[in-house]
Amino acid sequence: MINETPRVRFAPSPTGYLHVGGLRTALYNYLFAKRNNGTFVLRIEDTDRNRYVEGAVENLIKALNWAGLNYDEGPEVGGNSGPYLQSERLDIYKKYADELIEKGKAYYCFCTPERLKSLKEEQEKQKLPQAKYDKHCLNLSKEEIANNLAAGIAKVVRLNVEQNNTIKFDDIIREHVEFESNNVDDQVLIKSDGYPTYHLANVVDDHLMKITHVIRGEEWLSSTPKHVLLYDAFGWERPIFAHLPLLLNPDRSKLSKRQGDVAVEDYRDKGYLKDALINFVALLGWNAGDDKEFYYMDDLISCFSLERVNKAGAIFDLQKLNWLNAEHLRKKSDSELLEMLKSEIQKSKFKNGNYSDKFLLLIIQSMKERVSFIKEFIDTCTYFYEAPTEYEQKAIEKNWKPDIPDQLIKLKEEIASLNNPTKEDYEHALAKVSEELNVGKGKLIHPLRLAVSGQSTGPGMFDLLFILGKDEVVKRIEAAVKSISV
Repeated sequence: MINETPRVRFAPSPTGYLHVGGLRTALYNYLFAKRNNGTFVLRIEDTDRNRYVEGAVENLIKALNWAGLNYDEGPEVGGNSGPYLQSERLDIYKKYADELIEKGKAYYCFCTPERLKSLKEEQEKQKLPQAKYDKHCLNLSKEEIANNLAAGIAKVVRLNVEQNNTIKFDDIIREHVEFESNNVDDQVLIKSDGYPTYHLANVVDDHLMKITHVIRGEEWLSSTPKHVLLYDAFGWERPIFAHLPLLLNPDRSKLSKRQGDVAVEDYRDKGYLKDALINFVALLGWNAGDDKEFYYMDDLISCFSLERVNKAGAIFDLQKLNWLNAEHLRKKSDSELLEMLKSEIQKSKFKNGNYSDKFLLLIIQSMKERVSFIKEFIDTCTYFYEAPTEYEQKAIEKNWKPDIPDQLIKLKEEIASLNNPTKEDYEHALAKVSEELNVGKGKLIHPLRLAVSGQSTGPGMFDLLFILGKDEVVKRIEAAVKSISV
């Protein structure tokens, strides 16, 4: 047994941002670890220096922390298996590459880029299923190898894949998997710059860090035969594999930035709640075996299992994410929403406004069922923060008749006479004026809403009046009567 309790890892490359697919991989590893009292390790696979982006490691850690995926070991946290940045482990990989060469399981390759390009073009002309290295350097003599090394000729280290074998392994999600070794290339393990490729570094680190379960995306399934060969070559116990289904656009193409946002940071910046995003991502390929769709993190931990992960690709449905965001928003207490709204106001044009907590709480209570994002407590009801300067044209055409200004002036006078009015007082005032004018309440309510908000829809009419307050309502009616013409 590799380790008595589960140890899993999330091992992203620092290429600029955290993809939602990466978030799902991290989440499933995190849930599995927490469900089984295990350890969740973060390891940064930064050996591809061509793709390395400055500041990306810090961004990754920040995104994981925002999502609530706090790792037990890794950069900034430490642990007994560090360093956790692969670029700081180069001597380790060289040691194990040398061991493979001594065993005949790997070999030096001195082929030039020109020869490799020519080889690939020739194989493409022959319409071979895939381009593979032809093992040319495997046949070099010890003397040739020694001379090349002494001369400092550029080299890589390749895996020596024996032909005519079947490579077999089990996968929790894919079940039993087999690959023919004739279809597996002699993969580069150490590049000419001395850095390892993903394949060697991944296997060495997973072994040394005692990783028990490798939970990663389906795109790595085709690499697993190479990893299995490496485990066997070293004589190491293999971890348990679980390859997660692809994330797909609604048209079933692979989820990509060309069709919308794919970065966790994008969703965070657009105002999605971390609870909603985690809930949504958890359901991209997994379910608990029932119809439940609303989860908090603790709920997910208590019922997560890899056996319930599906093989089929998971559709990234933005409408469902929006629905979940609204549901999570409504589950928050008014006091939580208040702090969030105050923070959002500081990012808006109303940041210099002097709004009391009581006033903002009334807005929250009136709008809570009408919004999906915290910013909509501002964007969809700016009339709470400033008087309208424009009025919805369709509403004017429909509800602003020639006799409306006189009727609203009458209503304004009735409202002005109220003393510290309640919602009920506003309702009684409208009913009274409606009766005196011998018109239906609806004939007054719609133009009244237009006058005080500039819009035809919104929260309850009397909630709106009560939140704005008598003096503001009176001013807005006067302004509308002067401004709106038909």
